[in-house]
This record gives sequence, C-alpha cells and structure tokens, in this order.
Amino acid sequence: MWFNGLLDLSVWQLIAAALVLTHITIVSVTLYLHRHSAHNALDLHPALRHFFRFWLWLTTAQNTKEWTAIHRKHHAKCETEEDPHSPVVLGIRKVLLEGAELYAEAATPETLERYGQRTPEDWIERNLYTRHRMLGIGLLAVINLLLFGVHGIWIWAVQMMWIPVWAAGVVNGVGHWMGYRNFECADNARNILPLGILIGGEELHNNHHTYPNSAKLSRRWFEVDIGWGYIRLFQLFGLAKPKGYRPIAHYVPGKIDVDVETVQAITNSRFDIMRQYRKRVVEPVLLQQRALMDDEIRPRYRKLKKLLSREVSLIQPREKEHLDTVLERNEMLRLIYQKSEELQALWRQRGLKPQDKLQALMEWCKEAEASGVRYLEEFAAHLRAYSLRPAA
Repeated sequence: MWFNGLLDLSVWQLIAAALVLTHITIVSVTLYLHRHSAHNALDLHPALRHFFRFWLWLTTAQNTKEWTAIHRKHHAKCETEEDPHSPVVLGIRKVLLEGAELYAEAATPETLERYGQRTPEDWIERNLYTRHRMLGIGLLAVINLLLFGVHGIWIWAVQMMWIPVWAAGVVNGVGHWMGYRNFECADNARNILPLGILIGGEELHNNHHTYPNSAKLSRRWFEVDIGWGYIRLFQLFGLAKPKGYRPIAHYVPGKIDVDVETVQAITNSRFDIMRQYRKRVVEPVLLQQRALMDDEIRPRYRKLKKLLSREVSLIQPREKEHLDTVLERNEMLRLIYQKSEELQALWRQRGLKPQDKLQALMEWCKEAEASGVRYLEEFAAHLRAYSLRPAA
C-alpha cells in the first residue's frame, strides 16, 4: 500500500533521514538567508539560490524579504526596545518559547520597507513563495507521507519545529543570554558552543555580531563553523564565493612606524585589538596586582577580571560601582583601564580625520611606552607593527 511509503526504512534510518532533511534546512538558512541575503557576505550561484528558496518554502514557509528585514533590524537595534527578539529586553523564556511568533509580529510594512532592500522580487517570489507560502509546507506533508508512509507525519512535525526551536529560539535566545565571548561587541551576543555543527555555525554568535559581514563565523583555532565548510565545498564547484572572511589587520614583523594604514588596520579590527589588549595587558597586570589587593576586593577577582575588559555599555550600575571602587584603590589598574578607554576612543569618535586619528595613536603609543609598565610598552610596540592586509 502507498500508505506504507515508497521507502522501506528501519527506525534508525528514518531518524537519520529526518536529521539529514533538517540539516539541509539549517544550511539553507545560514548560507542563503543569513550570510548571503541579510549580510551580503557571500555570493551564491543562481541555481543554488533557487534551490535554497524552494527548500525553505517547503520546510519553513519563510519569505526571504521578511527574514532578511527582521534580521537586519535585529543588528541595527540590538538589545533595545526595537530589537525584534532580544532576551535582554523581552526575557529568555519568551524568546525561547515564542521565537517564531516574534518574527511574525516584527514583519511590519515599515520594517520590510526599511530593512528589506535587495531581496528577491521576481514572479515566483511574489506569486508563489509569498502569496501561497502555506502551500509549500502542505506539499511537504504529502511528499513525506508518500516517501515514508505513516512515519512521514512525525518527520514532517520535526521539520516544522526545527527552525522555530533552533534558530528563532536557541540562536536568538541562548545566543544573547549565555555562553562565552571572544570579543566585547556592543551587545550581549555570545558563542553558545565552539563546535558550530548542529545549527550550521550559528552557534558562534558573538563572532558573528562582532564581524557581521564575514562569511566565516569561526575565529579561534578550536572553533568549527560547518557552514564555512559548505561554502568552501560549493566554492570548488563555482557555486559560492565568499566576499570577506579575513581580518583586515595584518601584523608586519619589524614594522616600527605608526602610519595611516596602522590606524585603518586597528580601527577595522578593533575588537581583535581589544581582545589582545585584554590578554597582553589587562590579565597579566591584574594577576600581578592580585597579591596587593585587600581582603574585600580579592574574593571578587574573577568578576573584576571580566569587568576590566567588558564593553562599557553592558556594565550594570552595581558592577560599575564595584569597578570604580577598585580603580580608586589601585593606581596600576586605573592606568591600564584608562589607556584601554583612550584606545577605544580612537574609533568611537565620529568625523575624526585620518591625520587626527594618526596623531592620537602616535601619542597613545608614546605615552604607553613611557608608562613604566612593561606590558603596556610591549603592547604599544605590537600596535606599531600593524598594517592593512595586502589585496589577494
């Protein structure tokens, strides 16, 4: 009987089939909707783009323009009242349980008009994928029943739940709630896991929010972005071309002169630079000063370590009070924190001319080298050696 399905598979084979099908959906979301459409970090061959659009119509009923516009607004308004799905604002429970509903609520005409530019508006998008979006998931249910028989019902249910749970819930919720941070970007984005396999690399959410226009989401040697692996595979067949994935800053051993390229390099790779400042200056100085801390401050050493390199806008009032107390009591920590703020001011100031930035960086290096703090002196010498990466 047809109801038994065209494929006679064991339970484990059915589970494997469901996982493969949902994985294709994840790849479609991360490569097509996210890296290609929303951030323009990746060029895809028209044939691959059409396949991804068709697959997403079947498995998610997702409209490209809506997804793209909502995600772009999320980046533009991150962790504010206008963010469509911030757990910092709305609470983790609401984002986890109602992620798909938040997407639907955010798809207003104003949002689509402002943030939905450069998305498909061809005949098939208007008259099929948008106008008849529910037809796709209905068609998928029929296909599943034909292929897998009665088991097609639960396979279809898993497919329907996969993106709302993993993408809308886990990435948008957990990815802004808990995990580790490689970079102090100006929002609460976190890397959920270093192995980006289950959600196509989207687990590396802090990396993405730091460098949103990068086609590659992994940044450290132990991080795996399986989406990047697929990009490289498609690239071999001429189906994909990443636009940008390497840091623009290039370390030139032996370079000692600060020039305009030095300023441009560290400005464009500022989060990497501040991560190095934390590792090369903040952490060793703090460890050195730990023995000099009084009994009141020493137990909070681990928290202090984070606060000294935390993005200023994310420090809570009570944390700020604790940090100010420590800095008042310790001149050395106050100095390195001050130099950190001065360095960040180089790229926070809008409208500053390149020559003014160059002069400010030269003064910063000169003062750091005259500070008497070995770690600051070494870091200033390290900064001098940066330049723009040569064109490929």
